[in-house]
Amino acid sequence: MRLVDLVRMLSLAGIWGASFLFMRIIAPVLGTIPTAFFRVSIAATGLVVILALMRVRWDFGGKLKVILILGVINSGVPATLYSVAAQVLPAGYSSIFNATTPLMGVLIGGMFFSEKLTLTKMAGVFLGLLGVGVLTRAGPVAFNMDLLMGALACLLATTFYGFAGFLARRWLDQQGGLDPRLSALGSMLGATLFLLPLFGLSVMNQPPVSWGGMSVWLSLLGLGLVCTAFAYILYFRLLTSIGPVKSMTVTFMIPPFGVLWGALFLGEPLSMAHLYGGLLIAVALWLVLKPAARQAA
Repeated sequence: MRLVDLVRMLSLAGIWGASFLFMRIIAPVLGTIPTAFFRVSIAATGLVVILALMRVRWDFGGKLKVILILGVINSGVPATLYSVAAQVLPAGYSSIFNATTPLMGVLIGGMFFSEKLTLTKMAGVFLGLLGVGVLTRAGPVAFNMDLLMGALACLLATTFYGFAGFLARRWLDQQGGLDPRLSALGSMLGATLFLLPLFGLSVMNQPPVSWGGMSVWLSLLGLGLVCTAFAYILYFRLLTSIGPVKSMTVTFMIPPFGVLWGALFLGEPLSMAHLYGGLLIAVALWLVLKPAARQAA
């Protein structure tokens, strides 16, 4: 892997780690659907402005329909599920559960997309899950139904991420690649169109008790513009550069950032389980990313 791709992965991990901090601030106030809708709609608006300033030509090469569908799978549904989790889980915990994305990617790739499942790759994935388990069971949050429901929402989100990574490569690489900035914009537009009617029904039937104050809306801007709009440009660039499985291993790097931001800004408690689990996840990341040994000719 090139140095520039490693820098992109670390930057993306830090940014996406902050997204769990912002959702933890927003979701308990606005609720599930408003949080998800504002996240993707603000991101779509930001991308429109960014692409206009960069003078990017809006040429989707006949792929707009599939990109909109991909946006529902990769953005709309996961944003909703993580908004559910943010109402019951600390930011650090949601970021930890998010680390199961490479497991889903490896398993889905082997089952549906003819990806080779090597022993090293599988060992790395399960070691990463062990690290997640250590952080979950030995961490400072009580193991109860709220934790289980939040974890289930996160695991469903990572399942959608796993499928989306491979579908993006299959659909967007046909007849040549697509500008990752357009891929990000199309993804956010698809997610916004998907969530718009749900948002309308949510507001009519059960509007938020409060629309929040300055901290909530600043967090929404950070979540939408930085953690979603800018982050998805980085993510789609990684997809085209290093492929879906290696791109999804960025989620192994997110938990340390998610835990750190939660501890610094929300006062979430830390324990030695964070260190032990983090070390296991770091080893798992190395196993999944290391190149396969070449056989002698």
